[in-house]
Amino acid sequence: MAAQFPSTIESRLRAIEDRLEIYNLIASHPPAADTGADYYTRAVYLEDGEIDLGGGKTRTGNEAIGASQSSAGHMAAVNGGLAHFAGLPRIDLHGDEAIVTSYLQILTPHPTAEPHEVPHHGSSKGYRIHRVGANRWELKRTAGGWKIKRRTLRSLDGSEPAREILRGALKAFAPPA
Repeated sequence: MAAQFPSTIESRLRAIEDRLEIYNLIASHPPAADTGADYYTRAVYLEDGEIDLGGGKTRTGNEAIGASQSSAGHMAAVNGGLAHFAGLPRIDLHGDEAIVTSYLQILTPHPTAEPHEVPHHGSSKGYRIHRVGANRWELKRTAGGWKIKRRTLRSLDGSEPAREILRGALKAFAPPA
C-alpha cells in the first residue's frame, strides 16, 4: 500500500514545509561534521537527544553530542580531509514526529595513491570510501522547528542492523501480512 498524503491544501502545504525543513536539517549534517561545528549539533538535537553510531559509540544529550563534534579525535580526522557524503533522505511524516532514513559515506583522502591529473580540475591523490552506513533519524517538531530526538547509524557491512534500518523506510509499501 502506498503512503497516504494529506488531503487539504493547508495540510499539504504544512507537509511540504516540514519536508523542506527536514531536508535542510539532514543536509546540514555533513558540513557540520566536516567543520567540527559543535554549535550546530547542539542546536539541532533535543536537550535529551541520543546518538548511537554502533560499536558502543553512544552519546546522550545535545551538549555531549555537540562536544564530540569538536573533540581532538574528530578534529584530527577533519584536518586530515574527512568528508561526509549523504544520500537523499527518505522522510516519513507522522504529525509532530518524523522518521528519516538516509545513506552516509565517509570519504578520506587516499593515503597511498599516486597523484592523478584530471583536465581542468587539477591533480589529486583521490579519495577512498572509508565506510558506508544507513542512518535512521527520529525527529520531533518543537517550537523552534524540527529537532533530532535520536540518530542511529549502522555500517553497511552485510550485517542485519543496517538492512533493518533500510527496510524501515519501505514499511508503507509492504504488502499486508
